[in-house]
Amino acid sequence: MLHTRIPPVRSVCGDVALWGVLAAATGYGFRDASAASPALDLLLPLAVLAVAVPLSRRRPGAAVVLVNGLCALGMADPATPANAHVLSLAALSCLLGARVAAARRPLLVLAGCLAADLVTCAVLRTQVVWWFYALTVLPTALLLPWLAGRHWRGRRELVREGWRLARSLEERQHLVAERARLTERADIAADMHDSLGHALSLVALRAGALELSPDLTDRDRTDLAELRGTIADAVEQLRETIAVLHDPTGTEPGAGLPVTDTVEDLLGRAVASGVPVRWERHRTMPALPPLIERGMYRAVQEALTNAVKHAPDSAIRVRITHEADRTHVSVVNAAPPADGPAHTAEGPAAGTGRRGLTGLRERVTVLGGSLWTGPYQGGFRVTAVLPHKTTARPGTPAPEPGTAPGTQTRTRGRRTESALPSGTALRPAPDTDTVAPESAKRLASVRSAARRRSVAAFAAPVVAAAFFVPAAVYLAWQLTTSVLPPSRFDELTTGRPRAELAPLLPARAYPYPPDHARSAPRPPGARCEFYRSSRDLFHEVDLYRLCWSHNTLMAKDTVPASQP
Repeated sequence: MLHTRIPPVRSVCGDVALWGVLAAATGYGFRDASAASPALDLLLPLAVLAVAVPLSRRRPGAAVVLVNGLCALGMADPATPANAHVLSLAALSCLLGARVAAARRPLLVLAGCLAADLVTCAVLRTQVVWWFYALTVLPTALLLPWLAGRHWRGRRELVREGWRLARSLEERQHLVAERARLTERADIAADMHDSLGHALSLVALRAGALELSPDLTDRDRTDLAELRGTIADAVEQLRETIAVLHDPTGTEPGAGLPVTDTVEDLLGRAVASGVPVRWERHRTMPALPPLIERGMYRAVQEALTNAVKHAPDSAIRVRITHEADRTHVSVVNAAPPADGPAHTAEGPAAGTGRRGLTGLRERVTVLGGSLWTGPYQGGFRVTAVLPHKTTARPGTPAPEPGTAPGTQTRTRGRRTESALPSGTALRPAPDTDTVAPESAKRLASVRSAARRRSVAAFAAPVVAAAFFVPAAVYLAWQLTTSVLPPSRFDELTTGRPRAELAPLLPARAYPYPPDHARSAPRPPGARCEFYRSSRDLFHEVDLYRLCWSHNTLMAKDTVPASQP
């Protein structure tokens, strides 16, 4: 079943109104015509306009061609080539510019219409005034309205693009608010993992140490074992909660709750809980920025948490070295006892513990530092290098360093840890704030296109005037300098030589006599010249013909303006 697309009522009303205006102009031109045919000069144009106006919505180029055909028919009028269809041509040419975004096809259509008009003049062998009309009036009716339509379309696109940009900015504000909410959730998750996870691990270790006390009864040992299992379950539930809250794409490490404890407080609590920690600090600690101090705190805390969880009975050595521009933090746990739990091939970050080192790596990288993790002498080592001044931008992680040379590359989740030698410089992340947003680029493109259309709309008349005005001036000069007034024509007598009649003749002869004047009978062997009888530039006037033989006036007669 065929479905016919019905145009909206608004479009139909607009087409009817436009057709009414153009039909009124056609009827007015028909009323002023002296000898006009109702069928050819009124009914046919109205029918063509009834087809061209609705066709201009889907095929505006074809509508322009149809109306240009009506203008070309005016070339066959022996009185004047001008008619009221020029107004219809200008209106549909304006719609062509307003409804077609590209410029190549409309220009081809306009050039084709102009070529058809010139071919019509050549085939009909029209007068010079008809040629002047085809080279000035019709191109103006085709080109200038089309440029005005393109300018109108560009202004509309600029307004629409502005509203689209406003909607885009509003949507972006909502996205920024949502990202801030997700970032806050990620910060909460990171702090829960770093603070609460570490505390629970120490409590579980303390419960395990009390379980081995000889002063406890079997009931006490059973209760402590259940307590240690409950704490372990709480730690796992905490990790699952962090997995729900953590959003790597929206995380901005380095922000969150302030750290009030120092590294000394952290290590003191670990020693009080029975963790075999030995630590040392080399050189005096300088005044560090809060973010750097917090990064150092989190590095030691995460390394202790992993060591207590995966190698609870192994010795831990913490070494902090302050240099002029950076601080080195190294946490090494020895190999676990033979009867204790051993490290897996992936180290402490395997299984559910991978989020700790991954988050720590992101935090250190954002601060402009580097992190190395991997097996070391049967145990595990975590080494962080933190600069005293942050060099990376928040939210733009730098390339990840790896372990020492020779250490195999490990893939953790969706992040890849590669091996790099110690001291490798990290390049700062590119500054993405200088890149213009896509909406601004679109708006600039639309503005540029509208500006080009405006320049073209104002420059086209100037260019057209520079081309047509000299031609019009030259034509007017030819017509006015070839005028032989009737009084002087009456003074010319045949049989007199040209030298005697030269003061009565104009400066030059009329160069564009019609065909019926050229083909009129002439005296044998005579050469005829034509002169205009009036200076009227807008109407055809009678011509005077002077025939000369050996510079002697042989005959003179009057050629009517129109062919009898």
